Amino acid sequence: MSIKAVIFDLDGTITQPYFDFDDIREEIGLARDSGPILESMETMSPHDRQRAEEILHFHEEQAVTESKLNPGARHTLSKLRDAGIHIGILTRNKRTNAFAIARKHNLKFDAVIGREDGPVKPDAFGVLELCRQFGVKPAETLLLGDYLFDLLCAKAAGAVAVLLTNHDRAGEFVEHADFCIPNIRGILDIIENKNGVPRID
Repeated sequence: MSIKAVIFDLDGTITQPYFDFDDIREEIGLARDSGPILESMETMSPHDRQRAEEILHFHEEQAVTESKLNPGARHTLSKLRDAGIHIGILTRNKRTNAFAIARKHNLKFDAVIGREDGPVKPDAFGVLELCRQFGVKPAETLLLGDYLFDLLCAKAAGAVAVLLTNHDRAGEFVEHADFCIPNIRGILDIIENKNGVPRID
């Protein structure tokens, strides 16, 4: 089945890795190895959750300010747009921060799903919602991310799971990926092979 849409994770995929989540957990008052921050926040008292949200918001704002694009990101997005392939962003970050990244780096996303829009990754919600907005099937959609939740989310929705392997922990997640690529440009090769058209590079 040909590929009609590509959904990207934001932090660590479109942009270079920035967050030190262990340090953020510690600042919030969680154990460094306590697991995903958003899920931990759901069990907090209203007071503690508000404080945690303020800390997280501060770090997310810093991440936008300091953000740098991953190698190949701008080129790949440009080629996808030239080929008429929908570009979506699915992030556990806030939607407004994704748009701030787009403004800072002069990028254009066709649609963005953030944590305020519904259940976050690894839930299938975001992939299914973006597919609905684009009018495509999950099987016609690639999801590229650098973390386990990206792959699990893609699988749960029936999309093609692509792992960006440009970091030390990639080996932990490989078994959940349909494809593994070291650079975002590899998306263009996958599309060429699946769509049976000359490379859109």
